[in-house]
Amino acid sequence: MKLLLISNSTNAGEDYLAHALKKIGEFLGKKKVKALFIPYAAVTFSYDEYERKVQKRFLETGHEVYSIHRAENPRHAIRDAEAIVVGGGNTWHLLTLLQNEDLLENIAERVMEGIPYIGWSAGSNLACPTIKTTNDMPIIQPKSFEALGLIPFQINPHYLDSNPEGHAGETREMRIREFLKINPGIYVAGLREGTMLWVEGKKVSLIGSKNLRLFREGMKPVELSPKDTLDFLLVSP
Repeated sequence: MKLLLISNSTNAGEDYLAHALKKIGEFLGKKKVKALFIPYAAVTFSYDEYERKVQKRFLETGHEVYSIHRAENPRHAIRDAEAIVVGGGNTWHLLTLLQNEDLLENIAERVMEGIPYIGWSAGSNLACPTIKTTNDMPIIQPKSFEALGLIPFQINPHYLDSNPEGHAGETREMRIREFLKINPGIYVAGLREGTMLWVEGKKVSLIGSKNLRLFREGMKPVELSPKDTLDFLLVSP
């Protein structure tokens, strides 16, 4: 299994996917890949627009994408895909549409067979057992919270250490602790912006200039750097 799970699509002051393009190119390899793009996290803009935006950047890596919304038969498109790319947006919308079209199992099967999977933000959430650690507003109700389950731990993308100035509400850490109180025994990786996880076989590598903050019920949060071994995250709880 080969996954590239990216926290965010855009760093402040940078172009779309700029921080991730080099790693996306390395991840997909030297041979040109035409990846199946899943744009269902988009809500306020069209799938056509999303496809064009992602295609423009992927061409810079020597690879291409084509969107599943153009496929006559989405299941056949997944079956024939060389790689799967899931864009960010609203995680609830993404999961609901995939459930409605009964595509989750098809995607999981292909990725478990070895085709590369790239996701950012909502696309990273989708790789987890559930989407319960998304930051997104539940604008639509999925049939369940269960996602692809490609990894046995949860990701909180866009992880922030503090609240905005003047805001006295819960911090991100407090919200994650609430999740863990109800869902003990599972790790939550606070994935800061500009970072990503490269999962291949039984290995997990953190990429980027920031640490990952790891949470689990009953333990103090731990800061892990790109130099640390993260392979233990793949051991099922």
